[in-house]
Amino acid sequence: MRRFVYPVDTDQFQKIREQGKVYVDKTDMIYDLVNVKKYEYVFLARPRRFGKSLLCNTFKAYFQGQKELFEGLKLMELEKEWKTYPVLHFDMSDLKNYSIPEAKSNLEKQLRTYESIYGSDPESVTAGTRLSTLIHNACRQTGERVVVIIDEYDAPLMRLLYDKEQLEAMHSMLREFYQVLKDEGAYLKFVFITGVTKFSQMSIFSELNNLKQISMFDDYSGLCGITQNEFDTVLRPCVEDYAEALQITVEEAYTLLKKNYDGYHFSENSHDVYTPYSVLNALNDKTIRNYWFDSGTTTSLIDHLRHFPDFNPFDFDGVEVELSSFNAPCEYASTPIPMLYQSGYLTIDHYNKEDDVYVLHFPNYEVRQSIISGLTNYLMDTDDLERNSAILAMSRAMKRGDLPAALTELRSYIASLPYDIITKKEWMAKKSREDFYKLLMYVIFSLLNSKVNTEVKSIRGRADVVIKTKSDIFVLELKVDGSVESALSQIESTGYAIPYAADGRKLTKCGVAISSEARNITHWRVVDEEGNVIDEQEF
Repeated sequence: MRRFVYPVDTDQFQKIREQGKVYVDKTDMIYDLVNVKKYEYVFLARPRRFGKSLLCNTFKAYFQGQKELFEGLKLMELEKEWKTYPVLHFDMSDLKNYSIPEAKSNLEKQLRTYESIYGSDPESVTAGTRLSTLIHNACRQTGERVVVIIDEYDAPLMRLLYDKEQLEAMHSMLREFYQVLKDEGAYLKFVFITGVTKFSQMSIFSELNNLKQISMFDDYSGLCGITQNEFDTVLRPCVEDYAEALQITVEEAYTLLKKNYDGYHFSENSHDVYTPYSVLNALNDKTIRNYWFDSGTTTSLIDHLRHFPDFNPFDFDGVEVELSSFNAPCEYASTPIPMLYQSGYLTIDHYNKEDDVYVLHFPNYEVRQSIISGLTNYLMDTDDLERNSAILAMSRAMKRGDLPAALTELRSYIASLPYDIITKKEWMAKKSREDFYKLLMYVIFSLLNSKVNTEVKSIRGRADVVIKTKSDIFVLELKVDGSVESALSQIESTGYAIPYAADGRKLTKCGVAISSEARNITHWRVVDEEGNVIDEQEF
């Protein structure tokens, strides 16, 4: 078994290169942006944990002329001059989760770092005037135009989306700072800005007329993240090592990693992109885990969804939308779609050129289960042990082909939930009981996917479930405040079971009726492939 050192604890390009850690080479695209396209102002939006900070640090090393760090990389073959430029690099994530005065103090601390190098002006008081002075001083002292890199420009704003007073105060401070990027254009060589979303009130979008927003350019769809081609070539030895550790074939390892971490597309003809944070951690730990959930992204999503009580996040898995419906500022959005897309919970499945619409979906199993875990913790006031015990009992019943036993376990678990579970939740209190139980059933059946192969599809008004074991396939239709007859009729009329008819495993269909008044399952009917009743229970 070979030993690879993965950059799971750093986003510093210099450390990664000096310590011989695994690095997926993107430097040809860096060269292309600067020297072929000759862009001067560039904005890239990508979700959290997608390698934006590493990219910023790579730009920084390039413009600082740290040639030795690029030995063996594509840029070394392309760059001939290796000029050195003054670089001002600001990490705006250092300002998040702070009050306005604290955020201002942290920004001033970053400014002081560069003022110790290039000097300051006592008459420059605000963050913007100090940045302007720095640009002039650095340009004058070095004889070269200045490079400005701003990472996570929107991080201080994201938590303030629903606090209008604080949001405007933060807007005001940052606007004055970012305005300098336009005013001092004659002194700037290159400006690179990253973020998650576009805030319409920020001057970088309203006033930088020559800002190239490359977020949806096909050529740069793989600039952050790991493409399928890179996974098949550069990282193949790592996958082989991973497969050996798990005692599975290389092909099985690829399938496992693809299911969990692949699926992102950022443009019409995008590369197939894996989440780098999750993939590298999985390869390092020799396991599969929901690293996305562990990094805490789901908490902010649930907080965001509370402001959209009429929407279920699973209604958008497969939604068709125009570009303006998801590639838009989150601050004034009337649906959660922009946040779901820009924060990485949804991605582009494909583009329908004829109708000029995009189909969005959950990119992979990890993201779907992260949402499920987040909603589970929010929806259910039961402890993990009780919930996990119920899921385990259901999965065991499924594996032995006993669907009625699984439904009995499910009914008992629902009965154990607190009576006031809906009214206690601010977000759910604004939803109907019918909507609540649709979401609850979706979450519970999706939790089964950790034990058996479960597919759950949700479109507003219906949810259908397919559960696959080694010997059985179960197709379920759930009706909240409906009948088992209508549920089974829908399975037949829509052909839900047809794709599985030739599978070879035993096919079972089931209609389940849930009463929002009784707050539980009130009727189920289980039938075989020919429609003969196997089991029926009415409560």
